Parts: sequence; C-alpha cells; structure tokens
Amino acid sequence: MKKSEVIKTAKRINVVSLKLVKESSLLYKERSVRSPEDGYQLMKLFLADKDREHFIVASLDTKNQPVSINVCHIGSLNASIVHPREVMKSAILSNAASIIVGHNHPSGLPEPSKEDIEVTKRLAEAGKIIGIDVLDHIIVGDETFISLKEKGHI
Repeated sequence: MKKSEVIKTAKRINVVSLKLVKESSLLYKERSVRSPEDGYQLMKLFLADKDREHFIVASLDTKNQPVSINVCHIGSLNASIVHPREVMKSAILSNAASIIVGHNHPSGLPEPSKEDIEVTKRLAEAGKIIGIDVLDHIIVGDETFISLKEKGHI
C-alpha cells in the first residue's frame, strides 16, 4: 500500500434519547404562579438556607403551574455562571410554555448585579427565539426578594 492511500473507516454515531429524571419533589400550595410574590414563594421553597449561589429554572405549563424545577448551576459564595443553553434545556424537556428563573444571594441582600441583569436579558431573548417566555427572574435574599420583571428588566 502506498503512503498516499488512506483507508477510510466508518464513523460510529451514537443513537441517543433524552429524558428528565425525577430526583425528588416538593409541594407548592398555590398551584400556579400569578405574581412575583408567588414566584418568590416557589423559589424560596427550594433556595432557602443554601450557602452557595444556586440558579434554578422553574418550568411552567400553559396555566402557569410549575411542572419541574431544575438546578441549572451551583456557583461560589458570590457568583454563578449561567448560559441560556443550560437554562432552556430542562424547559424544553419539560414541554414548558414559560419559565421563571431564580437564584439566591447567600449574603442575604437581593440587590441585582450588572451580571444578573445581563443574564436576564439574554435569557428573555433566547426564550423569544425558541418560544418559551421568561416570565421573571427572582433574586432571593433573607426573607426578601427582588423581581427583575418588576424592576423593568424583562
């Protein structure tokens, strides 16, 4: 065989399927999210007492009832890196009509950072493109919260 002759072999391609795996569940008394306060109550159930920043995605059906919550990212004491691709993944798999995202500030102060506002805008743009509305971004502090929708960032 000459050096110029190259043997081409077939490329193996994995055949896959995607599914969500239920890890646990929680009870949400309100059943649907109708206001930023309702969104806060939902986020607080999951984010209370976390010592690091957790960014979560609550997927909602067409009646604004939560169908799943996904921990998208766990950050450090004061930072979390969030990408729209990761946020929308669980929403798509949950057949969400819309989502509410949220994260905690372990400092207890829910004031949004410049990065929080930028991420919110990027998520809203991504949601418009794929047809999943981003209804709000809730920042949870110690017994208080800030809605970035109420602040005009969505």
